[in-house]
Amino acid sequence: MSSIPKIFKGLVDDAAVFPPGNASLPDAVSAHRTHRGSRHADLVGPLLVRSSQFTELIEEARAMEFLEVGIIGDSGLGGVDQALGQIPRSGRVLVRQVEIAVAKRGEDPLPGLRDLISWRGDKPFDVYAEIPLTYGCLAALDVLAGETGRAHAKFRTGGLAAELFPTPEELALVIVACAQRGLRFKLTAGLHHAVRHTDPATGFTHHGFLNVLAASGAAAQGADANAVAELLALVDPLPLIEAVRPMLASPRPLWVGFGTCSIPEPLDDLITLGLVSVP
Repeated sequence: MSSIPKIFKGLVDDAAVFPPGNASLPDAVSAHRTHRGSRHADLVGPLLVRSSQFTELIEEARAMEFLEVGIIGDSGLGGVDQALGQIPRSGRVLVRQVEIAVAKRGEDPLPGLRDLISWRGDKPFDVYAEIPLTYGCLAALDVLAGETGRAHAKFRTGGLAAELFPTPEELALVIVACAQRGLRFKLTAGLHHAVRHTDPATGFTHHGFLNVLAASGAAAQGADANAVAELLALVDPLPLIEAVRPMLASPRPLWVGFGTCSIPEPLDDLITLGLVSVP
């Protein structure tokens, strides 16, 4: 019987090959296999792999009975198509999702978003459009809302530069915007720990995934952007635990989840905070 509460199931995608972890693909596949066979398996989503790595992935997957993956389109939609074309070489790989940036910061996301929606067609997996939290973001969410689930939103919450970390107010605005439009969303980068904190090595202040979970729950219940921002800004875990506990047996509201290069970090935080018990 799983020891992972329903609200945390599939919360954390395995992004071991991405910064700052930068694991080799063989090491990432081996570690993912271990996670999938562990008592915390229900916490873990698919292994995230760049489309440009797919040839190597197919070879590594031959040693596994089954491998669920998410493709990160680092070489455009053409590169994703090339990756998908290799799947028949191995009956052991299942693509759960494709994620791709539709624009750079400051660019209009609508042309890239429309291309992605058109490309998606009737493909049997989820598609996530990474939309910059800058010009045109809300217009892009309006387009997604009108496409009835053909694609979902994805936002960046960290990276190697300070401007890639949105403020609580900025992130609250898009969470509320998604709630108002009935959109689910993913997040990427910077979400290593449960509670908002400042990394002493970089000076960057990271969002906490427990903050995001509490904020998403509040937004789903109709909270405004100010209330959601207050939850995102909390650095005390106690009110976050109180906000999340009533939701433990329910599916996550709005938020699909996030990728991290280190599964043990969020798992250890959940255990320390008493929200998960794993022998």
